[in-house]
Amino acid sequence: MEIQKEIEQRLFELEDKKYKEFHSKLMPTVNPDTIIGVRTPAMRKLAKELAKQPEYMEFIHMLPHKYYDENNLHGFLIETIKDYEDCVAAVNEFLPYIDNWATCDLMSPKVFKKHRAELLEQIKVWMCSEHTYTIRYGIGMLMTHFLDEDFKKEYLEWVAEVRSEEYYVNMMIAWYFATALAKQPEETLPYIEEKRLDVWVHNKAIQKAVESYRVSSEQKEYLKTLKIKK
Repeated sequence: MEIQKEIEQRLFELEDKKYKEFHSKLMPTVNPDTIIGVRTPAMRKLAKELAKQPEYMEFIHMLPHKYYDENNLHGFLIETIKDYEDCVAAVNEFLPYIDNWATCDLMSPKVFKKHRAELLEQIKVWMCSEHTYTIRYGIGMLMTHFLDEDFKKEYLEWVAEVRSEEYYVNMMIAWYFATALAKQPEETLPYIEEKRLDVWVHNKAIQKAVESYRVSSEQKEYLKTLKIKK
């Protein structure tokens, strides 16, 4: 417990009250009283420092955490794990405790890039979860790692098959398809033309694609014609 108290103290030393106030408004699912207000660059710097001292890595097993910022530090510490199996084990231990989109989306271990095949199988497992942020994390990792040279058309189907009442899952599905429209337009466009997504997700994906600088003006105009009127 001393490590946990020490880390908590270090985080409060980095407190930025204006940032806390601003950031709290972006996360309606998080109790503002649990937000210390540590900026991301300072958090990453602290994580790198602590990761060099093995005893501090015990923090990632001290769940659940009291503060939102502790969860973010936890995610950044996981990113420093160099062994793939150890990293996935740490991610799987942590995911059930994630309760907001920001913590979910910040954790992207570098070791994943070197283990594509294994990661793809793990993504399937995450996407079949019943936990909102585990599903979101799986879709996010599919978007991060498999929309470029390792892309396959079937991955679009994986995401399209996800059906949820959860806002933060549906927002990630929309984000995935908007990004796919930019990176893999020929394969992705039929999903929009054929209206294969839920109406809200369909329209949100179009909106986000239209807002993207990676989509051409011509494509944007065409996508606007495909919006579903409620």
